[in-house]
Amino acid sequence: MTKKSLLPAQQQLIASGVGNLDAYIYEVNRIPVLTLDEEQGLARRYRGEDDIDAARQMVMAHLRFVVHVAKGYSGYGLPLADLIQEGNIGLMKAVKRFDPDVGVRLVSFAVHWIRAEMHEYILRNWRIVKVATTKAQRKLFFNLRKNKKRLGWFSHQEVNQVASDLGVKPEVVLEMEKRLSGQDTSFDLPANADDEDDWVAPAAFLRNSELDPMLQAEHDDLYDHHHELLLQGMDSLDQRSRDIISCRWLSDTKTTLQELADRYGVSAERIRQLESVAIKKMRASFVA
Repeated sequence: MTKKSLLPAQQQLIASGVGNLDAYIYEVNRIPVLTLDEEQGLARRYRGEDDIDAARQMVMAHLRFVVHVAKGYSGYGLPLADLIQEGNIGLMKAVKRFDPDVGVRLVSFAVHWIRAEMHEYILRNWRIVKVATTKAQRKLFFNLRKNKKRLGWFSHQEVNQVASDLGVKPEVVLEMEKRLSGQDTSFDLPANADDEDDWVAPAAFLRNSELDPMLQAEHDDLYDHHHELLLQGMDSLDQRSRDIISCRWLSDTKTTLQELADRYGVSAERIRQLESVAIKKMRASFVA
């Protein structure tokens, strides 16, 4: 069951209103409310016979309820039309899962699906940066505004009370309160801002670590050249000398002279001498 198959009549209502939200609300309020027997009959037709028209009628009869729920979220500053649309999606999901034999009305079952879709939309769009990511934060996002009408700071007692009521830790309450009280900040200067403005965009504080492309190419070429010379110098050494140079200069953990002396059964001074001779030989290959 898809949104397209369920709501052709709803799409007609929107089209007839030429995008006017008031006209849409007026039209859905004119749709008759279903009686219990009508609702039960339609639900059984849909579940037993996969009758899409029956599902459509159940959806249409409850569009007014979606509008009612959406108006309760008007304080978040998001378009009412978008909230209604998200709620309609939740309503369709509820109709798809509604079981008339459970003994509850569709409106009681659907309200949870409608609110869930609206909550998701609000959390995605209320701020540029998502303010609620964990389950506890999502619970707090809506309940903090309900428990405290002003967005000021909580007292210690209020924090503990809200945490106890919602079953979360006091630290989570404090963190969510800070997020709700904060404001989005543009990463770059606004398009109409002057260079002389006192405000500096966060982007101005980032250090540009990239070299000029020409200098970067020169740096990479020089690095490759030195690396090639190093390999040539290592090839000019015997196996023991290569191992000493590698352990002393090319490893993340530098090996001590005594450790190498124990490995080769000689004195630490002898290892130092071999190291010195190997370095001189490699330098000679660099300038050759």
